[in-house]
Amino acid sequence: MTDITLSGAFRLGDRTVSRLGYGAMQLAGPGVFGPPKDHAAALAVLRQAIAAGVNHIDTSDFYGPHVTNQLIKEALHPYPDDLVIVTKVGAVRGADASWNPAYTPAELTSAVHDNLRNLGMEALDVVNLRIMGRTHEPSDGPIEEQFNALADLQRQGLIRHLGLSNATLSQVKAAQAIAPVVCVQNMYNVAQRHDDPLIDALAAEGVAYVPFFPLGGFAPLQSQILSDVSAELGATPMQVALAWLLQRAPNILLIPGTSSTAHLSENLAAAALQLPAPALAKLDAIGKTPAHVPAH
Repeated sequence: MTDITLSGAFRLGDRTVSRLGYGAMQLAGPGVFGPPKDHAAALAVLRQAIAAGVNHIDTSDFYGPHVTNQLIKEALHPYPDDLVIVTKVGAVRGADASWNPAYTPAELTSAVHDNLRNLGMEALDVVNLRIMGRTHEPSDGPIEEQFNALADLQRQGLIRHLGLSNATLSQVKAAQAIAPVVCVQNMYNVAQRHDDPLIDALAAEGVAYVPFFPLGGFAPLQSQILSDVSAELGATPMQVALAWLLQRAPNILLIPGTSSTAHLSENLAAAALQLPAPALAKLDAIGKTPAHVPAH
């Protein structure tokens, strides 16, 4: 089993976590809706992640809905002392599996209580406000009312730390004027590099950046370059994509998701993959070729 401490560590709130974590979204059914096709396998993935040293899990009560949080509780509660569970609020699921904004203070408060109940926690470690603008591309707009509502819940002791998801730099600044922001979670990978300035700004402040979709939005040419580099290194494209992110900036925390224990082991093996300079040069060139953003 790979020693995931090789990925390094970074501060997340008041605790230090391994930079290679786990995202629970894929544990729910197809379209992140309904129960998993294999309940026992979902529990096994979560338990194997903890056994491998993962101490940062990303989730949300709108995954399922409720499914991933209930699985996490069943598999891992009582939780290890060093485990940081990060959840997000700002959306609800329709009966048709649609993703709909749930943005009023009352809706956000209800979502926090849903997360508390389904995770079996008295206080949530980190809650990200999921900004429901464009699907996977941040767009500026006011967030003060929503972030103030979460800050109120933080003052009540229901939330320890706050973060943002799908946010622009100006929204980060607006939130920081209300309460400390410990992490920002946006779509970013070797092909989707729009957040380069934001990552560097957050690194200078000691704030974690958590990219999702490490293989999302690749054009065919970009995918071919990644495949070629992976073949040269004897690694999978996902391992190379994750290793590139780890080498991109020290404040990047990864949350690759899977519903398979075999794929989990493959993903965690990225901790030991050091990309040589020629490979990095080829991968960096991917971001200079046209890409597309996946539909969701």
